[in-house]
Amino acid sequence: MRLSGRSLGSVASQLVGFIPQPRLATLARFLDAAGEEIDEGIALYFPSPHSYTGEDVLELQGHGGPVVQQLLLQRCLDLGARLAEPGEFTHRAYLNDKLDLAQAEAVVDLIEASTAAAARSAVRSLSGEFSRAVHDLVERLIALRMLVEATLDFPEEDIDSPYLADVSRRLPDLIDDLRNIQGRARQGSLLRSGLHVVLAGQPNVGKSSLLNRLAGEERAIVTTVPGTTRDALRETIQLSGIPLHIIDTAGLRETDDEVERLGIDRSWKEIERADVVLHLLDARTGMTPQDHEIDARLPSRIERLALYNKCDLTNHSGRREERNGRVAIWVSAKTGEGMEMLEAELLRIAGWQTGCEDVFLARERHLEALELTLNHLRKAEAQADRIELFAEELRLAQEALSRITGEFTPDDLLGEIFSRFCIGK
Repeated sequence: MRLSGRSLGSVASQLVGFIPQPRLATLARFLDAAGEEIDEGIALYFPSPHSYTGEDVLELQGHGGPVVQQLLLQRCLDLGARLAEPGEFTHRAYLNDKLDLAQAEAVVDLIEASTAAAARSAVRSLSGEFSRAVHDLVERLIALRMLVEATLDFPEEDIDSPYLADVSRRLPDLIDDLRNIQGRARQGSLLRSGLHVVLAGQPNVGKSSLLNRLAGEERAIVTTVPGTTRDALRETIQLSGIPLHIIDTAGLRETDDEVERLGIDRSWKEIERADVVLHLLDARTGMTPQDHEIDARLPSRIERLALYNKCDLTNHSGRREERNGRVAIWVSAKTGEGMEMLEAELLRIAGWQTGCEDVFLARERHLEALELTLNHLRKAEAQADRIELFAEELRLAQEALSRITGEFTPDDLLGEIFSRFCIGK
């Protein structure tokens, strides 16, 4: 049980009978209002500002059990404490300058990391690596603004030429470094959210077999009976550290079976939400008229791959072909032939660069802020001969970039961010 607040020394005295030595695990008895023992365990005391929240923090480690914990919780409430809101500990750490906003979000990312690569990236962000990169760009932006503002504040001085020449030399380098950070952030976003891949096609083309092959175990029921899969089956796997959320859907066909029809309707809804659609076809028959109908109905904005499955039953071996910008791969879900080509193609679609070890586990708002900053810097480049507009674009770029770490963050955004934390963080 963890408490955070001001002047917790008096609370500690009443809970354990003394104020524990700072940052030293101490064996103690946890006492009720009458001085009777509730439990015995370890007490840890972190005086302000040397704690996670920047406030006094008292941590009690007992034997557990719901009844004992409830008694101890009630004792803390009786002493004036209240239950923490979701994310309140990290919110207080942010408000007390122990963490910036990007580091605070990394706490949740670390907890929710679904792959080892995502966890390592979250630790880098939590340690401040992402924030330091952003702060470096902000400082350089401020330096540019100082040079430009000097020409605006002192128009009578003949300083336009050397100052603006210096800005012209620095701005392209700043844009290049911003793009580098943006690329690392996009890679990190993949580690965080992954890729949603939907398996679609007619019944009995091997969608469930492909799911089992990708998952490495029997996750879906496979039979020769068409329409076995009635509802979407989801499985998350790792591919070079990227989470792939594979969704096996009901076979797409006309049917009078009401249950199967509902499953097919859900299949189309999953397809609409997909990042990638793997359109499975039978390699023995190729693209049939029914397959052409499915292909025509697939959303054009969604990346799609044509997978000719069961190539082990034909004269075709596993291979990749590209025609008119469309990629087709011959695979065998049964033998595994062609699966390496499929995995490589999924990584290509995701935009993942193998060997990226220094990515930032970025969120959508981080990517939006970086893109907005880049847009303002590009506009500034285009307005180099109009000093007032040039200066304004630099100011807007700095404001957009500073939103990542929290310098320019509206209160309602803070509430949205910390509401996603679990209780006790």
